[in-house]
Amino acid sequence: MKEPLGRIDPTDLTLNDKLIYINRVAKVMKGGKRLSFSALVVTGDGNGHVGIGVGKAKDVPGAINKANATARKSLIKVPLARATIPHEIRVHFGAAKVMLKPAPPGIGIIAGGSIRAVLETAGIKDILTKSLGSSNKINVAKATILALSQLKDPAEALARRKPALDKTAEERSPSAEVKATVEER
Repeated sequence: MKEPLGRIDPTDLTLNDKLIYINRVAKVMKGGKRLSFSALVVTGDGNGHVGIGVGKAKDVPGAINKANATARKSLIKVPLARATIPHEIRVHFGAAKVMLKPAPPGIGIIAGGSIRAVLETAGIKDILTKSLGSSNKINVAKATILALSQLKDPAEALARRKPALDKTAEERSPSAEVKATVEER
């Protein structure tokens, strides 16, 4: 998974944690079975910051605490366009594929499972989603985070392109050709 460009300080935000999934794992040993647990947690402020974490421990509270700590370290900033995302995006992570599509106001979050938990925690109110491929909760959550991290803010993208657009417009304008021919005479 892509690391966030700039670290987001979790102490400045009021974060809400949501437990998505707990998995009990049994390891068969000579004397019997040894149980351990893994937990998938999503954390966010409901205003464009979200992160996920997986923690493993011998007991459930330990796994949840480790997952919370990992989620707070992996926060990303999600560009929002009102209460939805700026554009459609499709991403795959492992065998899990996720499609996110902006929706008009009032539609709500059309999603299920771990996608819904990640989007609610990020603060997205209107969105259409589809989970394709694997239904593994961890990979689907990671694919959703990857998709949200790859979203482009329209204002920043336009500002990045604008100087290049202005330069090509000047080169193509007929007034530039006329000026060049006048200067040659």
